[in-house]
Order: sequence, then C-alpha cells, then structure tokens
Amino acid sequence: MIPDLEQTFRWYGPNDAVTLAAIRHTGATGIVNALHNIPSGEVWSTEEIKKRKDMIEAAGFTWSVVESVNVHDSIKTAGEQRDQHIKNYIETLKNLSAAGIKTVCYNFMPVLDWTRTDIDYRLPNGASALRFHAPALAAFDLYILERPGAFDEFTPQQQHAAKEYLDRLTKEEKQLLITNVMAGLPGTRDVLTIDQFKTFLNRYENTDAAALKENMAYFLQAIIPDAEKLGIKMCVHPDDPPFPIFGLPRIVSTEEDLNDVVNAAPSTSNGLTFCTGSLGARADNDLPGIVERLGQHFHFLHLRNVKREADGSFYEDNHLEGSTDMFAVMKNLVLEQKKRQEAGRTDIAIPMRPDHGHKLLDDFNYDTFPGYSVIGRLKGLAELRGLEMGVKRSLFDA
Repeated sequence: MIPDLEQTFRWYGPNDAVTLAAIRHTGATGIVNALHNIPSGEVWSTEEIKKRKDMIEAAGFTWSVVESVNVHDSIKTAGEQRDQHIKNYIETLKNLSAAGIKTVCYNFMPVLDWTRTDIDYRLPNGASALRFHAPALAAFDLYILERPGAFDEFTPQQQHAAKEYLDRLTKEEKQLLITNVMAGLPGTRDVLTIDQFKTFLNRYENTDAAALKENMAYFLQAIIPDAEKLGIKMCVHPDDPPFPIFGLPRIVSTEEDLNDVVNAAPSTSNGLTFCTGSLGARADNDLPGIVERLGQHFHFLHLRNVKREADGSFYEDNHLEGSTDMFAVMKNLVLEQKKRQEAGRTDIAIPMRPDHGHKLLDDFNYDTFPGYSVIGRLKGLAELRGLEMGVKRSLFDA
C-alpha cells in the first residue's frame, strides 16, 4: 500500500486571518510556515523556531515544511557579504534540523517572490482569483515604471496593447495596478514604492541569467554539504511567472533549469519544489513529463492550476481545471511514489499543499494574504485528495 501524499496547508503565522483552528477543518495534518518576522539574511534562533513549532504542535499539527528561508540579495548578486549570509543560512539550517524540521523550500527570484496584476479577478461564478494580465504588466513597465530599455523587450503589438490598456484606466485603477504589482515581497504584505523598486532593480543591473545561475550554484555548493549532514532536504521553488520581467533574469522556469539546479550540487539534499502553477504558466513545460523525468528530486509539491491565454496572460483556475492536465500529473506523482517505495526510500509521503485558492463564500469577510483564503484552498485540497484516491484505486485496485 502506497502512503498518501502528506496533506499540508500554508499558514502565515499568528497574524494570519486564517487561523490554525480553521485549518483543522480542512483535513490537513501538516503546516507550511516560515518566520517572516526575521529579516532575510539573519539567523533564525533556536528560541524563535521552538516558539513557532510549539504553537503549531499545540494546535494538533506538524510543522512539515519551511517556506521559505529567504536567500539574501547579496547571495543572488555575489555581493561582498554573500559568504557571511551563506554562513547565517547554514546556521539557520542547523537550528531547524535540531528542532526536527527537515524540509526547506526557497526560491532564487530577484526582488519579487511572485507577480500578479490583479488580486481580485472575478470569475463567472463570482469567485475571486489572482491574475497575471500581460498588457497590464507591460503598461506598468513601459509607462509607469518607465524602465530604461523596456521598449526593446516588447514587440510593437505588445506596446500598443499596453498603451490601450493604460489609457482605459481611471486614476484609482492605475494606483491599484501599482499596488498589485508591488505587493510580491517575500512573506509580507508590504508594498514597495516605485522609487524603492527602482533601487532594488539597480542591484541586479550587472546580474544576467548566466551570472544568476553561477551565483545559485555557488550558494548550493556551499550549503548542500551541511544540509546533507543535517538530513535537511532543500527544494527550490520555480519562478512565478516563469519568464523574465522588468529586465530581471529568471533561472528556474523550465525543465532545463530544473536539471541545472540538481546538477549544480548533486545530492539527495538538493531537490525541487514542484509547483504546477508556476511551471504551468509556460505552454512549453511538459508537467507530467517533468514528474516522470525529475520526480526523484521532488521534496515538496504545490498543486494548483492556471488557465493560460494567448497573449501570455494567465489566471488561477480551479485546481482540477485550467491548462494543466492534473490527472496526468497526479498519476505520475503516484507512480513516482511507487518507484520510491520499491527503492526502499522513506520519503514516499511527499508533502503536498493546495495553492492559490479562490476566494469563496465566507472568504470575502476576511483580509487574507492574496491567494491564501481558507475555503478556496479547502476546496482545492478536497479535490486533490479525491483525485489522488481515484488515481491510486484505478492503478492498483483493478
């Protein structure tokens, strides 16, 4: 009998409008959490880790995955302090391991963790979803941010569509676009100003995709030996969206990129967070095939679905709908579990969480983090749970 995937739920901590008591109703057993109150680059102390772990366990959960221990900009840009920040990162891993927390998700995205132009996109049924609207992003980049060189990165048709979009906006709608785009800072609800964002962009002025990949390899080669000794599984999250924006490089967007990550520091401790939403925003990513070819490196699963549009836009769809064949993905994940079981691996119940749920019903009465309402994700988890059961019975009970 193959164990079920470990059902987890992301919780943003004591200030999250979605309480641990509410999460108990979803059927999840694991919590995905991070100490967002500690600035990037600083060590997570054993005291702070224990305080949060005790809170999670008192509510009846396991702290299954850390998402995320953020990687400091000096590491991504090969700045003067990168070696010190890498030492701090290793110290945090030691403290997490001592607390029995062994799976750590991170990303290597410059400046913003995720980018959306609309965090209240209304679907035909009235539900609220996240959306990336390509003309809106281009309008922001070209005519609001006025980034040097931006016009060279958009076709005349894209520039025309962006200008048409911008001209239709009211003053209030324009400000809302700015707020939405600037709201992707890691683990926070802070919104950058245009000037602050320009300052962040300038830090990456001399860091192209090749340099960023080199800096990631340097980081991994420095931390993975310690992670291996500590029994910690590192798993990088793909870029969101999985293509360059604002002139910033993206290096975890394709299957080739994922291969580069695992090959940069070969180890069972150097793995991947398989996010079907991030990778699924690119039509050239074969998600079931990625599971088949790279599934052995998966330490964490984000299962969500996006609906792609012809111009590069996409929105968060229902978990079992959208542009990704979630049945084929789940089938290959179950087959990956079978391979692990036959190989004698112990990490068969891979932590899985629903992601970027819609706002539904009572969700509208709570000020939750964008994409992290409770009922919408409960619905997604229930659908994924049923899909997993159906796939396993169709494969092994016939």
